[in-house]
Amino acid sequence: MKVGCIGLGDIARKAYLPVLAHQPGVELHLQTRTPATLDHVADALRLPPAQRHADLDALIAQDLDAAFVHAPTDVHPEIVTRLLEAGVPTYVDKPLAYELADSERLVELAEERGTSLAVGFNRRFAPGYAQCADHPRELILMQKNRVGLPEEPRTMILDDFIHVVDTLRFLVPGQVDDVTVRARTEGGLLHHVVLQLAGDGFTALGVMNRLSGSAEEILEVSGQDSKRQVVNLAEVIDHKGQPTVRRRGDWVPVSRQRGIEQAVLAFLDAVRAGRVLSARDALATHELCERVVRAIHERPA
Repeated sequence: MKVGCIGLGDIARKAYLPVLAHQPGVELHLQTRTPATLDHVADALRLPPAQRHADLDALIAQDLDAAFVHAPTDVHPEIVTRLLEAGVPTYVDKPLAYELADSERLVELAEERGTSLAVGFNRRFAPGYAQCADHPRELILMQKNRVGLPEEPRTMILDDFIHVVDTLRFLVPGQVDDVTVRARTEGGLLHHVVLQLAGDGFTALGVMNRLSGSAEEILEVSGQDSKRQVVNLAEVIDHKGQPTVRRRGDWVPVSRQRGIEQAVLAFLDAVRAGRVLSARDALATHELCERVVRAIHERPA
C-alpha cells in the first residue's frame, strides 16, 4: 500500500509519521518543497531516495493508494484538488480551507469522483472524548485556551477553535435549534470567543480565550447527577459522589491519547476495504465555523 505524506511540519513529524511509519504493508512516500527537511525526515525514517519527492507531480506519479496532507492551510485547496482529480483517497488536516466556498468545492469534487475525503478531527477518536458520548450530556462545556495569542478571527476560528466546534457537534445529543456567538476583539484581533449550541434538553458551550494565562483544554459533560471531566485529553475525572481519576498510562503514546493513531487507522482500513468516506459531516463543522466568523465580524464596533 503506497501512502503519501505531503508537508513535513511539526504535526506530521510528531503525530502522524510515527504512526504511518510503523504500519505493516505501508510504503511511505514523503513530499515537501524544502530539500533539507525532506532529507532530514526521510533519513530519520530510513526511507530510500525513491520514496522522497520534491514536488507533487512526482509524488502523484507513484500511483498512490492514499495520501495525508499536512501542508499549510492556504495551499490545501490546490493540493487536495490535485489528489482527488488523480483519484487518490485523501486525509487532510483541519480545516479543509479557510474559505467555505473552497471547502464546499472540495467535498463536491470528492463526491463527483467517488473518492474518499477525510478531515483530521482527531478528537472524535480520542479515548477520553469518545467515551463521553456514552455519558449523560444535558450540559457540555469545552474550553481550549492559550497564552498571549490573540489572532485574526478567520485564522483563529478555522485553525484552532474548529476543534471545539467539531467536538461540540460530535457530542450534542440531539438537533441544534439555537446558535449564539459572543466574542471580544481589539485592533482586529480576536481575544476570546464563546459559542452556545442549544436544543431540546441540552446546552453546549465552547470557549476559547487566547489571553487566558494558561494553555489548557478541558471538556466537561454532565447530566442526571453525574459529571465527566477530561483534562488535556489525558486525565478523566468522573464525579458521582466522590471523584475518581483515570490518567493516561505511562506507556500510552501521545498519538493514541489524542486520537490521531485511531483516526489514521480508521482511514487506512477504509481505503483497504474499498469504502468511500464522505466529508459531508466535516463540511457541516466548517459551515458552523463560517457562521461564527460572520457573527464576530458583524458585531457592533
